[in-house]
Amino acid sequence: MRHLDFTPLYRSTVGFDRLFSLLDANTQDAPSYPPYNIERTGENTYRITMAVAGFGEADLSIEAKEHVLTVKGERAADTETGEVLYRGIAARAFERRFQLADFVEVRGASMENGLLHIDLAREIPEAMKPRKIDIRTGADSAPQIESSVN
Repeated sequence: MRHLDFTPLYRSTVGFDRLFSLLDANTQDAPSYPPYNIERTGENTYRITMAVAGFGEADLSIEAKEHVLTVKGERAADTETGEVLYRGIAARAFERRFQLADFVEVRGASMENGLLHIDLAREIPEAMKPRKIDIRTGADSAPQIESSVN
C-alpha cells in the first residue's frame, strides 16, 4: 500500500488545496488515464495539461459545474480499413474530474500536439480581499478604509 504525502504541495499552491485533500484521500482508486499536469502559470492563474493523443476536439467535452471541472473523451468507432497488428495508442473513453477551489474559473481550453490545455484563473471578489484600516487619534471620528493593492 502506497501513501503519498502532499504536505509540501500545500505550501506552494493556491487554489487547489481541496484538490490535494481529495487526492490524498483517494490515491489508491485514482484513475491513471489520461496523464495530466497541473501547473501555476502566474500568481492567480493555473493550467491543466492532459495528454489526449488520438482524440480530436470533437471527441472531447469540458464542463465546469459547482466547483467541479469534468473532462470527458469518447472516440467514435474506428473506421480503419486495414487490419491493426498492434494497438499502442489508447482509444478508450475516459472521464477525469478536478475539484476546483473557491473563485477558480475556467478561462479557456486549447489543443496542441495531442495535448489539451485548460486555463484557469482565481479571481477573488473585491469584498473578500484584505483591506487596510488606518488607526486614527481621538480627534478624527470618521475611520477610513483602503483597499490593498494585489
